[in-house]
Amino acid sequence: MKYGEIETVRNLRLESYQEYRQFVSKEHWEVLKNTLISDNDLKNNAKIYTAELDGQIVGSVVLFPPSIQAYDWNKNVQEYPEIRMLAVKPGTRGKGIGGALVEHCVKVSKDENNSHIGLHTASFMKKALALYVSMGFERVPELDLEPMNDGIIVKAFIMDLNKNT
Repeated sequence: MKYGEIETVRNLRLESYQEYRQFVSKEHWEVLKNTLISDNDLKNNAKIYTAELDGQIVGSVVLFPPSIQAYDWNKNVQEYPEIRMLAVKPGTRGKGIGGALVEHCVKVSKDENNSHIGLHTASFMKKALALYVSMGFERVPELDLEPMNDGIIVKAFIMDLNKNT
């Protein structure tokens, strides 16, 4: 992400995640929305990557480094990088933008000699779930989260970066 693009990225996140509003309570949506616009991604050496199409930002993702708190509402610290807030502009989906952003995070993590990379995604984010599985991420149910104690499970995934390298 270039300096000065954070507001564009945050607006893209909100637009991208808007379709999920119907799956959660008003309270849950407010927490999710606040996470998407939080400044947590500007702390702790997290890296924000963007994808452009025709000069416009159409996708973004945050890569949190290992050994930091990636979630405002969870004190857990992973020993590997964590992919967060993958967002693709609704009108540009299906062009491989999300996959390319995740692949970039995987490459960066490998280049930094990490053995694994992880992520969490909500159970109702079906396309994201399918993408992550197709890319080789494996479920780690013991790391699942239920941030609001409302039955909505945020599923944990991990990829062994030493496989097939």
